[in-house]
Amino acid sequence: MNPQQARLWEAIRIVPHKWEEKSYGKLGNGFWIVAIIGATVIWYNDIEDGFNRSHYTSFGTMDEYWCNQDELEMALQHVLNFVETGQETRTTIGPSMPGKWSR
Repeated sequence: MNPQQARLWEAIRIVPHKWEEKSYGKLGNGFWIVAIIGATVIWYNDIEDGFNRSHYTSFGTMDEYWCNQDELEMALQHVLNFVETGQETRTTIGPSMPGKWSR
């Protein structure tokens, strides 16, 4: 981590614990929340093996599922960018959708 990311990490990190997520979280009894800032959590997706950032409205339950496979530093950098500029810089990758694929 660069120094800015490390300072942010120290300010928002928590002891990891699992939170519910209604669509894909049932498989592993939730996902590991590692940081909280405002109404946003940084969490580890053990299905996709990467970190993501999601909103929540009820403590203990994530509102969104993403399958980004970011390193922790990347997830923190997206938070820093948002705090500094107010602009969302991350792209979110949703789960695969069943159905016919066409070109």
